[in-house]
Amino acid sequence: MKASILRLLTAVAVVLATGACDKKGDTFTVEGTIEGAKDSMLYLYNRSLNGPVLLDSVKLGADGKYSFDVKAPEAPDFYLLRISNQLVNFSADSTETITINAQYPGMAMNYSVKGSDNSEMIRQIVMKQSGLQRRIDALEDNLSLMGQPMVDSLKSMLKEYKNDMVMNYIYKEPQKAYAYYALLQTVSHRWWAPHSIFDPNDPEDGKAYRAVATCWDTYYHDAERGQQLINQVMRDMTNQRIVAAREKHLRENTEVVESGMIDLQLPDIEGRTRTLKELNGQVVLLDFHIFGDSQSAARILTLRELYNKYHSQGLEIYQVSIDQDDHLWRQSVENLPWVSVYDPSGYAVRHYNVQTVPEFFLIDRNSNLYKRSTQMTDIEAEIRSLL
Repeated sequence: MKASILRLLTAVAVVLATGACDKKGDTFTVEGTIEGAKDSMLYLYNRSLNGPVLLDSVKLGADGKYSFDVKAPEAPDFYLLRISNQLVNFSADSTETITINAQYPGMAMNYSVKGSDNSEMIRQIVMKQSGLQRRIDALEDNLSLMGQPMVDSLKSMLKEYKNDMVMNYIYKEPQKAYAYYALLQTVSHRWWAPHSIFDPNDPEDGKAYRAVATCWDTYYHDAERGQQLINQVMRDMTNQRIVAAREKHLRENTEVVESGMIDLQLPDIEGRTRTLKELNGQVVLLDFHIFGDSQSAARILTLRELYNKYHSQGLEIYQVSIDQDDHLWRQSVENLPWVSVYDPSGYAVRHYNVQTVPEFFLIDRNSNLYKRSTQMTDIEAEIRSLL
């Protein structure tokens, strides 16, 4: 009798101990086969908010099979498999088994997912995002579409894409990992660094941000990603109120001449407010610029040549930087001879309806807006005509 009770207590203790260990060591598994990748190193990363964190790696054999066991996240999180520059994005949120099979090379586009609905939806988004980038690249290669026609085509393309993302991925289940992934996609243009497709400062895009942020805060209140979204939404709402108040003040106090020249009030490297109005009496080249762009140095050289040649005759340059990197801007403008101001919020861009950067305008000696870049074929000849 005593032996039976002892065996029972021992069995219960083993079950309890096993359960405690399981709970402490909860993991998810990602496994599968990468065809055509014999002897390649396969790396597994966590895509943390601070950048990719290497979790594990394996050298693939002839059969291409792999298996990683990873500590399960407390809230949905994002991961990637990498061989060389080929990446496969996926998500995990529990003790699940995710099977990802791929073909190498080209595994970033040639892979399948089983065992994770979130990861399958992310795969769909990746395919659509890649298609969008190809269409943008083709559009920029089309020499018959330049200036405003290209801008209009690009805006239409992005609008269609965002409508698909909003209706089929973001609003569908905003608490899911794939909704978060869809919201934070980026795209590249030749004149921009990679930037977000959805802009939290845009009224419509802001609704999508708030929907995902609210749901993540509700479902995963203590999750770092949810808190990041909430904080970003709150910052953007505050910034929008500040910008709205500033623009109202400008509308009430800024002289807008009949031809459309709108005064700007922006800080220079010394923190002084510099205005377009103060340059009345000079021919002004109003230039919108990104110093982080790969073509910046060549453009600055061209502007220097114009400035050196015509400044003594009355030409001034008022250059608006919309770089997000304050340090880069300060370094770049330290030795420039013209008026250099900083506008990371983009309020000057909105006032002058700037769709692409770089962009420039000419303003005559009477502060009349003369022409924008698309209306000029020879900038130097136009400057001479106004001096």
